[in-house]
Amino acid sequence: MERLDKILSNLGYGSRKELKGIIKKGNVKIDGVIVKDNGKIVDAEKSIIKINGEQIFYREFIYLIMNKPDGVISATRDSREETVIDLLHPDHQAFDPFPVGRLDKDTVGLLLLTNDGELNHKLIAPKWHVDKVYFARIDKKIPDSAVEDFEKGITIDDGYLCKPAKLEIMSATEDGSEIKLTIQEGKFHQVKRMFEAIDTQVTYLQRIEFGGLTLDSELEEGEYRELTDEELAILKSI
Repeated sequence: MERLDKILSNLGYGSRKELKGIIKKGNVKIDGVIVKDNGKIVDAEKSIIKINGEQIFYREFIYLIMNKPDGVISATRDSREETVIDLLHPDHQAFDPFPVGRLDKDTVGLLLLTNDGELNHKLIAPKWHVDKVYFARIDKKIPDSAVEDFEKGITIDDGYLCKPAKLEIMSATEDGSEIKLTIQEGKFHQVKRMFEAIDTQVTYLQRIEFGGLTLDSELEEGEYRELTDEELAILKSI
């Protein structure tokens, strides 16, 4: 059950202010009856809603995958910083989506956005053991022994013992290393703090997988798209 103007706004028929005028002019019918109250509560799944004679087909939820760029924060709004929501088209902003978890301001890569609170909870709650995979560049050579250390769990600066993580060393020289790390948590700055615990620094961090989905190579940083039915089914199978 939703307000009529919110339903139409979510589908891109205009802003709430614009729709108020459209509705008051009698251009909207519900089950064949003209409705002029923009705040009328409607069951969009059971009612036949037409605007200017065109029947609408409502969807409650929206699911987006973004290649988050550097310098943008994972928040819905901020008075000083650009947010991931600012990167969305108004038609998608109208659904009031929010980022699933968060990526640090200087971390790039796969970020999911939705207004489906239940799915969001399943994806970020530790008990569901959802994999998050990162590619990172490290400022020093990572010793082979670090693989076992991460498997046992790294204790970070505040004394928290991280859950076991899978570390893959892709390359390691005296000039630095490239790694892939799989974790199932999302503590504040967790990946960076895990490497700081072994006396190294992350110089570049990119999330490349989340919940079985892989970052779309065709998405440039700052670009996004809606999930396919197949991708959504993968997330909902968790």
